[in-house]
Amino acid sequence: MAQEKRDYYEVLGVSKGASEDEIKRAYKKLARKYHPDMNPGDKEAEEKFKEVNEANEVLSDPDKKARYDQFGFAGVDPNYGAGGGYGAGGFDFGDLGDIFGSFFGGGFGGGGQRRRNGPQRGESIRMSVSVDFIEAAFGCEKEVTVERSEQCPTCKGNGCAPGTTPEVCPDCHGSGAVTQSQRTPFGVMQTQAVCGKCRGTGKIIHQPCPDCHGSGRARKRKTVKVNIPAGIDNGQTISLRGQGHAGKNGGPNGDLLITVMVKPHDIFRREGTSVFCEAPITFTQAVLGAEMEIPTIDGKVKYTIPEGTQTGTVFRLRGKGIPVLNGHGRGDQYVTVTIETPRGLNREQKDALKKFSETLGEGNYEKQRSFFKKFKK
Repeated sequence: MAQEKRDYYEVLGVSKGASEDEIKRAYKKLARKYHPDMNPGDKEAEEKFKEVNEANEVLSDPDKKARYDQFGFAGVDPNYGAGGGYGAGGFDFGDLGDIFGSFFGGGFGGGGQRRRNGPQRGESIRMSVSVDFIEAAFGCEKEVTVERSEQCPTCKGNGCAPGTTPEVCPDCHGSGAVTQSQRTPFGVMQTQAVCGKCRGTGKIIHQPCPDCHGSGRARKRKTVKVNIPAGIDNGQTISLRGQGHAGKNGGPNGDLLITVMVKPHDIFRREGTSVFCEAPITFTQAVLGAEMEIPTIDGKVKYTIPEGTQTGTVFRLRGKGIPVLNGHGRGDQYVTVTIETPRGLNREQKDALKKFSETLGEGNYEKQRSFFKKFKK
């Protein structure tokens, strides 16, 4: 028995009334937690990652989310429940239009059967690619290997063996649907159903293509170059138009959706276009001031630490942050200094430090003096 799918909101750990931002934050957090690069060889984490991506693909799309909220899995996956129960037999919501169209003269929208053998857009493919912190900041080019269905080169997509053509279905005359009449106490009711002879395709293939066996599509593996734009953040998705599965009946290809996973950096941390890091300085540098080399994503830059710098002081390096995605300008870098207390002093160093301490008074320690003054009150 197939494993029961979990509710998409439950998968992302958000409520049904969650906002777009809440869904996005939850997805980013879980995608990083279960990403294969973070859990090498962990099959359970890999399945979790796929489940999280599937939930995000539906809940981040307003149209799919609305259908899911109204109809559940059957609203976004026509194959859901195909083994029985609600949705058995591949129920298509487009059928409702045909049924009501037959009852009320086509005013409900109709055309569901016609859409079956008309041009259909190919399915999109969702993948992920890992980049390091600096690659995400300045952009890069990556290659991904995609397995997708393409138009069969042998039959050019018509599903027939070379030199043959499909026959128009004699039962539905190419429409893919047949009309059924039923006498009821209210009169004769007509409904439309999928043509059993051609299975809704409107055509019959007597000699299938030997390569694609009549499907009109062939599975191919292709390497695609992906341009990662400067400034992209963890969890954001790049859409490559027309790089997904081939369409049917002359329909356009689907898209290739690449979710970017940014690896953590040893020094830098990012929030939006701002970069944060900590820089340790010595006691002497803090007291006397010093010119230091501070690491940035561009490389080292010189910065003058002023006299009397306290631990926890934050310095701002303008324009040293992340480039704005698809825009102009850059964010800033914020450097928090921490004073490192020296260890392993010898006798001579300790004596020198004591003599130095004896020359200091309360005026040299403003925070300490203020603290004990408040304490006495």
